[in-house]
Amino acid sequence: MVVTIIGIGLIGGSMALTLKEKGFADSVIGVDAKEEHQQKALELGLVDEILPLEEAVKKSDVVVLAIPVNACVKVLPQILNWVDKQVVIDAGSTKGSLIAAVKNHPKRKRYVPTHPMWGTEYSGPEAAIRGGFVNKATVICSKEDSDADAVEVAEQLYKTLGMHLVYMNAEAHDVHVAYISHISHITSFALANTVLEKEKEEDAIFELASAGFESTVRLAKSNPAMWVPIFMQNKENVLDVLNEHISQLRKFKACLEKENYEYLQELIENANKIRRIIK
Repeated sequence: MVVTIIGIGLIGGSMALTLKEKGFADSVIGVDAKEEHQQKALELGLVDEILPLEEAVKKSDVVVLAIPVNACVKVLPQILNWVDKQVVIDAGSTKGSLIAAVKNHPKRKRYVPTHPMWGTEYSGPEAAIRGGFVNKATVICSKEDSDADAVEVAEQLYKTLGMHLVYMNAEAHDVHVAYISHISHITSFALANTVLEKEKEEDAIFELASAGFESTVRLAKSNPAMWVPIFMQNKENVLDVLNEHISQLRKFKACLEKENYEYLQELIENANKIRRIIK
């Protein structure tokens, strides 16, 4: 099995490590627009060789797209033009625009839309780690629109990574990730900007930041080249969740302004119900 990974950063590089070590891939071809990423991926042993996009696709059995979603929308139709029996998988955080981009493509069924629900705030080949995907979920979207054998290959790939599988349509996926993933990043970016604006003493931030602040603001270190396209592609769903989030913040603000501490306690007690879902 020859696997091509397009985008040898955190997600693509971490996939490459495990797929080679677990025997899913006999060899891994890397494709990346940045020459420094190409060289680092070779140095770190993430990939066996670097090839131009078309050559890599034609030489592969499986092609994994691990690049920002706006780039995926442009590249995916081109890749499908070169596909014979290859399986094409993407790891993007939104699905609607990608599926729409290849809806009428004659090789659409060789494409399996997926979203492995794992990541860190770091990027680039150096960020690749072993075991990051273990026990996390991956979403396979609208599997009925892909060839059964292509879906089977995608399922096996993610099982090799140690993930469990969730199935849903693209529209539902994009709504759910707006609430579960995308709002977390916006909140973290906004909190970091708030602290940087109000707290001018960097030493104070470093010395006094507790574990709670650190964990909440960790995502603010995420790469804007990845997250701006995600927010663009999922704009309507992100706006919906953002409006609700702003409404919740206003409730807390009003409680303090009006000294309504009884309602403030109710709000926190209601938030505590998340314990039933997340231990």
